[in-house]
Amino acid sequence: MDQSASHVKVEDIEAALADVGEIKAARVVASNDGVIQEVHVLALPTKQPKQLVRDIESTLMAQFGIPIDHKKISIALLGRDSIKPESSAPVETEAGRTTVVRPRILSINATVTGVQASASVELEIGGNEFVGHSSGPASQTGRLRLVALATLDAVSQYSDTAVSFALEDVAILKLGREKVAVSCIALVSSLGEQTFSGSAMVRQNDNDSVVRATLDAINRRMGFLTTA
Repeated sequence: MDQSASHVKVEDIEAALADVGEIKAARVVASNDGVIQEVHVLALPTKQPKQLVRDIESTLMAQFGIPIDHKKISIALLGRDSIKPESSAPVETEAGRTTVVRPRILSINATVTGVQASASVELEIGGNEFVGHSSGPASQTGRLRLVALATLDAVSQYSDTAVSFALEDVAILKLGREKVAVSCIALVSSLGEQTFSGSAMVRQNDNDSVVRATLDAINRRMGFLTTA
């Protein structure tokens, strides 16, 4: 596989990395022939460095098709006092108490009947439960898309604003000895369109990881769903 970054701008790679959860800034150093030599990242201390390295590897592979040696990635963590609710997750206030709004997975169901498949994902968001549904052709890639679409359907039910999601793509990638789910989501609102990516290591099964990758792409935008 081509390990050169010559087919993309370094600035585009840095922008993609800066959009990964916890990462506040990124700097990429490439050789004259476009091979990435160093990746320097400044991140919040809310995730283990090893997981951040995996997220960086997944992002480079999913968005640009560029594999990278983990030894070339340098992580610098900010101090704990740098963590603010608005920088790491949206918040809502109840009775003077500030809490982080993060969807929690309650159940995932995927079935195939003949040539058709369906998926349902139940999430708890802000103390309420939402069940998303989707159905379509039972192709291998299609079944993964249905799980991601059901996840977005559940999150959309939480929203009380004119915001909609579009699933750009979802896939299970092989990185070394690991499998990683990667999801690319477009958020469309009156302010325009923004595209985000999320990833999750495959630990339990593909469907669980697809849900987690999809939520990873939109978690930092949860507050926007009720304030836009």
